[in-house]
Amino acid sequence: MLKAFVSEAHYYDGSVGCWLLPALKAGFPRLSKLWADGTYAGAFVEQAHAIGIDVEITTRLSDSPGFQVVPHRWVSERTFAWLGNYRRLSKDYEYWVYAAMIHIMVRRLARLRSPI
Repeated sequence: MLKAFVSEAHYYDGSVGCWLLPALKAGFPRLSKLWADGTYAGAFVEQAHAIGIDVEITTRLSDSPGFQVVPHRWVSERTFAWLGNYRRLSKDYEYWVYAAMIHIMVRRLARLRSPI
């Protein structure tokens, strides 16, 4: 997770995403591609292209009913599942999301370290 922003529930996801794009590009200048679901189509995609970020909207492969695996969707779903292990996320959202992601990444890096 690169950036988090918690707002009131009445804001549309695409407009909140537009608010984050300048800070995201400033913090990660090499960022060139984002995956997003259909709620981010429109102004978010246009603003991202204006600052040099390619946005790929992930959608269902066909209109047939029933469960379908959506490409790249598992990445965000897995991340939300990891964050579900942290009970403190019910309060002070932004701070705790960053703390939880730091904890997850440090644990992953510690596993990669070879024993001496």
